[in-house]
Amino acid sequence: MLPSTLTSDEQRNLATNICLFLSHYTHLLDSYIIEFFTEELWLKLPYSWQVALQDLSYPQIADLLLDSGHEDRRYPSVWPLSLLAYRATAHALAFCRNSRRRHRVGASSGSSSIPEEFHENLSQSSLLVHIFRKHVKAKKQHEIHKLGHLVKELCEETGCSRVVDVGSGQGHLTRFLSFGLGLSVTAVEADCTLVDMATRFDGQLLWALEKEKRRKVRQESAPRHVTAWVNPRGTWMDFMKQLNSTGTRRKSQCGPEHHMGCCHPAQTRCSPVVQEWTPQTNICAEGFNSRDHDFILTGLHACGDLSATLLRHFVNCPHVRGITSVACCYMKITTEENPVPPGVVEAPAPTLDSDPSVFGYPMSSWVRSLTGHRLSYKAREGACHALEDYVSRLKDQSELLRIHCYRAILETVIRDTRPELRRAGIQTIKKAHKLDFTEYARLGLARLGLPLDLDLDQNRVCGLLQQQRKVVVFFSLTLLLAPVVETLVLLDRMVYLQENGVNSQLVALFDPNFSPRNFVLVAVKPRPPGGHTLPSSQ
Repeated sequence: MLPSTLTSDEQRNLATNICLFLSHYTHLLDSYIIEFFTEELWLKLPYSWQVALQDLSYPQIADLLLDSGHEDRRYPSVWPLSLLAYRATAHALAFCRNSRRRHRVGASSGSSSIPEEFHENLSQSSLLVHIFRKHVKAKKQHEIHKLGHLVKELCEETGCSRVVDVGSGQGHLTRFLSFGLGLSVTAVEADCTLVDMATRFDGQLLWALEKEKRRKVRQESAPRHVTAWVNPRGTWMDFMKQLNSTGTRRKSQCGPEHHMGCCHPAQTRCSPVVQEWTPQTNICAEGFNSRDHDFILTGLHACGDLSATLLRHFVNCPHVRGITSVACCYMKITTEENPVPPGVVEAPAPTLDSDPSVFGYPMSSWVRSLTGHRLSYKAREGACHALEDYVSRLKDQSELLRIHCYRAILETVIRDTRPELRRAGIQTIKKAHKLDFTEYARLGLARLGLPLDLDLDQNRVCGLLQQQRKVVVFFSLTLLLAPVVETLVLLDRMVYLQENGVNSQLVALFDPNFSPRNFVLVAVKPRPPGGHTLPSSQ
């Protein structure tokens, strides 16, 4: 594993500097690009920035603003120092997203922009045998191979042979850990439909191994699936009870009407059955009640508060020796200002005497104490955007770049008709970049139940369409902040672990061009009293 590059003091100083920097640019951080015209966002930029940026080509926007690795910068005009400082500071404060084997960021389509394992076949990783590629998309193949071997390394380092995979979905990582790497795995997933699929895929893999006479795993090494929702406000003991439960569920609870997402009981397709638990519970040989059966906790793109919850269980549960955490969906993290995730109708209300750390951000006392640490929903949602993908679009001058302009123009049309429908949610319109604006508007209005025969002022629409480059420039300015916000969220978690006596490492494990949420937070608890000395990380 890569060694940590920041001391605890450096982590705190970086968090302080990020909060100070972001507090100066809240007008960019909290801007919605769909309001580019309705809120006159371009005019809110400093005039000197407008002059410097308005005539840039798309490849220039990529090279001069977003691509931190671009060395041959030839500015078409003299840029104001404030703009140069904004760009340089944003790149300097963000964690480096390049994996150990760096690939050219923003390269046009071709083998140089994808991991080497896919050079021969874009849909099949050369590092995985076919039984682990079935039902698995290329991106996920890349992730499970990389993360699987990191988890295996952590198991060897800690002397653990057991792994708990939380938010396991269809079980792709679980199967690779179990059948591919020989680990004893328990998979925890709230959606019983996904659990059923994972179990079916397990059976198909076992059948394939039997057919090819390659079956080298024992039956008891097959992964064990538990249908359970991990409550962000539950204790580690509650979590252990779930791991030791029989995992049965009522089939009648499964159904689309129960599905609202992935982080909350009201968001799952089924609810776990509450069961009695005693220390004598005996699952998967010996269960999880003896120190001899400690385990590694892992979560691959655990959504919203789930990543924060796993870190708390890692800190508090004596049975968890190490953790690998890959986060996603930062906008679904709960905060003190917004304790209920967006879109959730029902949620357990936090008690008045609750420790503030029950929320997904901030977790650390240090970040919580900093002026300007608060991150809006929009800031956290922006942190989920794929900067590398947008750089690639800019360099290729992709037709996809027109989408933000289309949506911003449609927002003006909607507000002209229904001013109260501010930022109305419109589901993605397939191949919208292939449509002219009139057809795009017709489809968008239909999804809001608005009249389809609105009289569009074509002269006005044409004038707004001509400002597409400004829309792209403004979005690029906001996108420059995305890695900084992500760095603050992840840094907060590193400081939280350090405050609890655990050092951690943040590894850019996946290729960011292929897997945008590519950071893995890795931590191992210090040697327990009377325990064996852990081998040093390599």
